Amino acid sequence: MYLTMKRLLILFVSLTVLLVGNSQAKMNYDDKVSLLLSHSEHMLYVKKGEFILKSYKVALGSGGRGGKIQEGDGRTPVGQYLITEVRDSQRFHLFMGINYPNIKDAKRALTNKLITRRDYRAVLDAHIFGRKPPQDLILGGAIGIHGIGTETKEKINIHQNIDWTEGCIALRNDEVEELSRYVSVGTAINIIE
Repeated sequence: MYLTMKRLLILFVSLTVLLVGNSQAKMNYDDKVSLLLSHSEHMLYVKKGEFILKSYKVALGSGGRGGKIQEGDGRTPVGQYLITEVRDSQRFHLFMGINYPNIKDAKRALTNKLITRRDYRAVLDAHIFGRKPPQDLILGGAIGIHGIGTETKEKINIHQNIDWTEGCIALRNDEVEELSRYVSVGTAINIIE
């Protein structure tokens, strides 16, 4: 019995050293959760440091590829944003707003004469002071991650096969609920092509 206990202890210690000591397998518990959305893959990844904790297939804006330029174009933004709110939604079950437009979006719009210097300054001030940027500019607003509302066979079929949103990121209701347990106000989301 003594030999068996000794072998078990050696096995346990060896496995612990292998797992904990391997710098490739270390996860820094101070790393914050972040989100990565890949337009081309139609995938949303929940990350902690370099580790992927969860992934979801998503539907995006119906306006096709390329980042959002202005209200009504149906495109999902491309860039770095933060979650600004997590709330229930009658229409979409749950809604997580992002701080679109960001400073780069506003700079591009100013350069292309879509917005005024005053509008640009309002976006800049919002980001500097941690507020939600203006949502009533020609750039559009109310962009976020949401569910699909009341789930019917038809809605689920559309969701799984078509980019149907006006620029948001859509998941099934149970998925958006699960995602809400990982994120909070201030969680970063990087949206790439």
